[in-house]
Order: sequence, then C-alpha cells, then structure tokens
Amino acid sequence: MAEQTPASTVPVSALPSAKKRRQVLGASLVGTAIEWYDFFIYGSAAALIFGPQFFPTDDPTAGTLAAFASFAVGFLARPLGGLLMGHFGDRVGRKSMLLFSMLLMGAATVAIGLLPNYATIGIWAPILLVTLRLLQGIGVGGEWGGAVLMAVEYSPSKRRAFYGSFPQMGLPIGIIGANVVFVIVTNILAPKAFEAWGWRVPFLFSAVLILIALWMRLRIEDSPAFKAVKRDNREVKAPILDLFRHHTGTVLLAGIVSIAAPAIGYLYSVYMLSYGTGTLGLERNTMLLLIIFGAVCHLVTIAFGALLADRFAQKPVFLWGAALLTAWAFPFFWLVDTGNPVNIAIAFAVILLGQSLMAGPQAALIAELFPTEVRYSGASTAYQIGSILGGGFMPLIATGLYAAFNSSAPIAVYLLLMGLVSFAAMAVLKVGRYQASADAGEQSGPEQSGVPGHGGAA
Repeated sequence: MAEQTPASTVPVSALPSAKKRRQVLGASLVGTAIEWYDFFIYGSAAALIFGPQFFPTDDPTAGTLAAFASFAVGFLARPLGGLLMGHFGDRVGRKSMLLFSMLLMGAATVAIGLLPNYATIGIWAPILLVTLRLLQGIGVGGEWGGAVLMAVEYSPSKRRAFYGSFPQMGLPIGIIGANVVFVIVTNILAPKAFEAWGWRVPFLFSAVLILIALWMRLRIEDSPAFKAVKRDNREVKAPILDLFRHHTGTVLLAGIVSIAAPAIGYLYSVYMLSYGTGTLGLERNTMLLLIIFGAVCHLVTIAFGALLADRFAQKPVFLWGAALLTAWAFPFFWLVDTGNPVNIAIAFAVILLGQSLMAGPQAALIAELFPTEVRYSGASTAYQIGSILGGGFMPLIATGLYAAFNSSAPIAVYLLLMGLVSFAAMAVLKVGRYQASADAGEQSGPEQSGVPGHGGAA
C-alpha cells in the first residue's frame, strides 16, 4: 500500500485567480501543441521523405521500415526525459522543466531541418538524425508530465479532468499543424524541390513557434500544490527512488492503462499516411487532409471526454473508450480498406471518439495517482511506459504485419489487443488516491467526483 503523506493544502489566500488559471491553460495548450508539432512533423517526414533521404535502399518497404524505426527511437528516449525532468520537476518546480523541455525540443527540431542527407555526408546522416530524434524524445518525455500537472494543479476541484485535457488537446493541434504545413509545402513546391529542400521548411518553422511558447511560459508561476510542498519543506531528495519504493505497482499498472490511447493516435496520424498512399494508392494530399479531419474530431472529442469525466467520474468514461476501441478495431480497417475517403473519415471519427474517451480523463486520472512530492516523476514515467508499449512502435509493427501477411487483419487484431489490455488494467486500477486541484489541496482517498460508487478499487 502506498505511503500516506501529509496534506498539501493550499491556503485560501494563495488560490490562483481566474486570470492566472487562464494563463496556465493557454501556456499548457500552446506549449504542448508546439512540442507535439515538432514530434509529429518527424512522423510525417518519416512517412513521406526520410526513407530515400536518410535510409536509401532499393526496397521502398525497407526504407520505410528504417524511417519508422528512427521514429520509434524517439519513444525509447521518452522515459529518460520523464525520469530526468520528473526528478527536477519534483525538486525544483514544474515551470523550470517546462522551459527546459521546450528549448531542448526546439533545438533538436531546427537541427533536423539543417541536417545534410545521406547523399551529402553518408552514414553520418542517419546517425545524426537518430541522435536528434533521441533529443526530441527526451524533450517530449518531460513535457507531458509538467504541462499536465500545471493544468491539473491549477484546476478547480470539480473541473480537474477538463483542465487536464488542455495539454491533451495539444496533441491533435500539433498533428493539425504538422500536416497543414506539409500540405502547404507539398502544394506550393514541385516534387523535386520538396525532395531537395522543401521538407526542411516545417522543421525550421519550429523556431518561431518555440519563441512564442517560451514567452507564454515565462509569464506563469509554479503550481499552488508545488508551492505548498516548498513552503512545508517536504521535497523528496530522490523522487524516483521514493516513487518506486512506495508506488511501483501503481506506476506499472498506470503505464499499462496508457497503452491503447497512443496506439490509436500514431496509427491514424503516422501509419495511415504511409498505408493510404503506399498500399491503398490514395493521393498524398487526400491522406493529409483525412488526417487533419481526424485531428479536428480528436480535438473536439477530447474536451467532450473530459467533460463527461467531470460529470460521471474518470474511470467509467475511460472504460467506455477502451470498450469502443476494442469493438471498432476490425470495422475500422474494413472501412479504411475500401479506399473511399468518406468511409475512411467515418473510420477515423469513431476510433478517435474511443481514443478521446480515454485521453479526456487520462491526465487528471494519472496525476491523482501520486502525491505532490513525486507526482511529476510518477505521472511522466507511467505515461511514457504506455507511449512506448502502445504508440512508439505502432507504425513499425503495423508496417511489418502488413508486409508479412499482406492483410490489415493482423493489425486489427493488434489494435483490439491494445484495447483489451488497457480496459483490463483500468478495471483493476484504484483511482483518485490524491486530489490535485488547487482549491482542494491534496487529499488521500477516493475520487471526489460527486458520484457515489466511482473511483477506488474496481
């Protein structure tokens, strides 16, 4: 059983104003959206151009697999980012780590845009590309936990899931931004110009976006919950050791819970771009526009999922989403494989509703599994475990399964299993151990949802 900690009650006089809460939500949303933009332009480039640019081979499938493997490398680095920034985020503060993650991600992304290709510097091109992808992974690995905690720890007690959904909404905004930029660049430039230098434009454009996000984040203060820990001198010297000493089971179970949602995200936003253009023979612009449509659906339904979670509690809403994913895995591919854009749009909309019913409550749900002293470390580690197991290898696994069986059915089976695993883990996870909202302080006990019977043990 987790060790109980003293309450981190925030004095009434220290409660954040409505203006401060709006600033934090804006900084969390915009900053996270830009970090995901940086992360996803790599995915789009891996599907469209990185194979011949950095992994030249006579077999296009082999080049695509190599490019997707380099995409997956970023996920291997994400736990390192979560652990590193989680440690200092619990010791020094959430804000400082959010600034660091933004600078690291921005520098790596711009450097990719300036990187010579294989034809210019040979083997050093893919080596440097993978190194920069690792730095991107470290940056985004520390971003999610910090942005989520700032939002949730500033939230009113009855709107925890909705506040926590703002960083979650940054993901589809990042996808929209990445694909819109690629649509613009590929339509303005001739194919040869795009291959020669045009693909670099989305990466270099990140420099402007990073400056905007840094300005917004410099204006906010650290969260009330962390300030209370500093006030009471309750910082933990080694947060990650304390986390695994008292919360190992919770971290692992929360990581398994987090598998399905990123699996859907990277299936539609990265793999479908390659699958639609290479296997189904659809135009690149058609697939980019379908992914943008899916991201818009994703954005709207994440907010919907969060509002439902604040109304009916986080756990049942998450379970609804996992069940929908499981039921829709095969119909999703039946519709996609028709090659009809309308059918594909319907497939995207339904599966992303399932994803959003999980992602909407996910941020607040995971944050409130851990006490303030180790919350950054706990939330980041759990989320990144799920992202690796569910999301990072999805494009690579899906490509390999289709190459091996020449059918989408094995991919549907894999997706169905992801849904079942997340459903089972959530069914046994005890949620709502610690309430993280600003005006409620931190309380050990069942989820404070106003709905009897929800939260706690399944």
